[in-house]
Amino acid sequence: MTTLFSAAATVDRTQDIARVSNGRVVLWVGQFVIAAAFLMAGGSKFAGAPAMVQMFDAIGIGQWFRYVTATIEVGSAIALLVPSLAPYGAAALVATMTGAVATHLFIVGGSPLPALVLGAGSAAIAWFRRDQF
Repeated sequence: MTTLFSAAATVDRTQDIARVSNGRVVLWVGQFVIAAAFLMAGGSKFAGAPAMVQMFDAIGIGQWFRYVTATIEVGSAIALLVPSLAPYGAAALVATMTGAVATHLFIVGGSPLPALVLGAGSAAIAWFRRDQF
């Protein structure tokens, strides 16, 4: 009789492990996609893409702010790929994207949708990694 209960417990545990593993895979894929997006966005700011230079001219603070934003984006994207730093990188990106949305709404115009999507993705990562803070 013990064997039956043991076998049933093993099946339940195997299903739990599979569920956790699937969730982990989805989270890591999401982190990789968000990190890639921020590496590209930060890289374009570092490279001085004309659209980025124009946007930061419109913001009116100066081009130094473009470099600060690029550093935050690239540094946080790298942090998303390091398990122990992922929640901190995600939190920094949520704050950065909150500022980006406000900037699009009140200063430069244009659609804040890309910043909203990236901010929501970063917030989801921070939420699912909240036990690591």
